[in-house]
Amino acid sequence: MSTDTPPQPETRRKPRVAVVFGGRSSEHAVSCMTAAGVLRALDRDRYDVVPVGIATDGRWVLAADDPAALEAHGRDLPSVDGDGPGVLVPTSTSDRSLVTLRAGEVPTTLGEVDVVFPLLHGPFGEDGTIQGLLELGDVPYVGSGVLASAAGMDKHYMKVLLAGHGLPVGPYAVVTDRQWRTDPDAALATLEPLGLPVFVKPARAGSSIGISRVDDAADLRAAIEQARRHDPKVVVEAGISGRELECGVLQDLDGTPRASELGEIEVVAGHAFYDFEAKYVAESDVRLSTPADVPPFVRERVQELAVRAFEVMGCEGLARVDVFLTDDGEVVVNEINTMPGFTPHSMYPRMWAASGVDYPALVDRLLQLALRRPTGLR
Repeated sequence: MSTDTPPQPETRRKPRVAVVFGGRSSEHAVSCMTAAGVLRALDRDRYDVVPVGIATDGRWVLAADDPAALEAHGRDLPSVDGDGPGVLVPTSTSDRSLVTLRAGEVPTTLGEVDVVFPLLHGPFGEDGTIQGLLELGDVPYVGSGVLASAAGMDKHYMKVLLAGHGLPVGPYAVVTDRQWRTDPDAALATLEPLGLPVFVKPARAGSSIGISRVDDAADLRAAIEQARRHDPKVVVEAGISGRELECGVLQDLDGTPRASELGEIEVVAGHAFYDFEAKYVAESDVRLSTPADVPPFVRERVQELAVRAFEVMGCEGLARVDVFLTDDGEVVVNEINTMPGFTPHSMYPRMWAASGVDYPALVDRLLQLALRRPTGLR
């Protein structure tokens, strides 16, 4: 009778997810709030989770797995504590290990990372920079690649690409850093055909940070200076009278992009437009409705344009497309967000919840998409 021990089945470890949040942009706090929602939703029976924060000075640190510490409390907004153990990310295609650094200690390996969930908003994260870093190390990640992320972050080139493929976009103008520094009066003159009101925006920022509505031409100069505090390039958009609608796009596991139910944003008190305060602090001043109360043909048109915009930009995983339904019944694409607001209360998850995909299922779908997708050219 044999006494040999039968071979044991190999124990398969759970995929390790690095949730990266914070960052150097003015949307640092929004990223932290998004991370709180995702950390709560991740199924720890299916995934091994490693929270990694990026402080406002760019330092990568190992963060506590504590969603409550990343939530906003009124006007008290969260941030990454940069004093934690430093983190080195993989840049070699042969080793995906995270390494932690503590002062006076030998570096420690945390183990291999299978996928990164980059919850960064704005420059130095959402704009293709972290995507390029992860591509160098062949590390899979959630969301769009380098080009789509960079073009989606830049409202100027985003509009150029969308219009170039025949999608309807509203009238706009661009004020570059050189134009403003060398001849601001000439730059202001280029804005006259837009009429009033206009919306003055940093070209590469989000969460309505640095945006001003201008109803008097005398206020344009100050509005541009305000936007330039966040980005030297400024986009000025003509005001469009109508309703503000949104649509989420999410890929199936086979890569097919699908459109969600629509959402509508209505500012009901205290704000000239849907600004940062309305989005994240005084939420009672805004009404978010999903599904939006629109005729079926409008719903279908917005969904069609949302999927077209997703494909034109070369997006992957997820995106939110914002449009205007004008008073004349036309649909105009305003912008696309490759890493939209992703707290449980944000419009993107709410639209997918109304479409039958709840928040935990949404997080899981995005991770599964990332794990199946190859890195490199595709």
